[in-house]
Amino acid sequence: MTFAPDIEASLRTIVNLLNTEVSFADMLSTVPDLDHFLQTEKFNGPHAQDQSELRSIRQLRSQLKGIWTTDEDDAVYKVNQILRNVNAQPQLIKNEKWGYHLHATTNRAPLYDRMAVDAAMALAEVIRSGGRERLRICASTDCGAALLDLSRNRSKLYCDTGNCANREHVRAYRARKATPRY
Repeated sequence: MTFAPDIEASLRTIVNLLNTEVSFADMLSTVPDLDHFLQTEKFNGPHAQDQSELRSIRQLRSQLKGIWTTDEDDAVYKVNQILRNVNAQPQLIKNEKWGYHLHATTNRAPLYDRMAVDAAMALAEVIRSGGRERLRICASTDCGAALLDLSRNRSKLYCDTGNCANREHVRAYRARKATPRY
């Protein structure tokens, strides 16, 4: 299953936002951290660059983590709640990169509203298309990072935040070598 390019981009932004909280240090603890995140994600539009905005995006991160890890009915409820709370009004917008796609806020809306609606619209598409099993948490024993499985056979187990796959393969190899063969 493939998603439209704008949906995939939004889903990757969600993963990256969720994973700002996975390591020992919160990578979204200051306004400059938020600025760096937005720049890295190429998230356009104005933003206030203040503590209040930072708190709202950290709150959004918590909301999205709850959606990422819950059952489908609860995810639907929470996605709809985000869309209602920001008074989302879907409309077609033309973008040079993706052509026409759906937006549900204006580019002048507050940062929280724009990020929340982009995330909610992407998650709504995942749910609508039956792709919830593609939203996962890393299978590594010492990692809790979010991952998006866009593989054809839905077999991705490990995140892209570190070397989780390599570490797990080394563990398995060492365990096999440590087991005596008779």
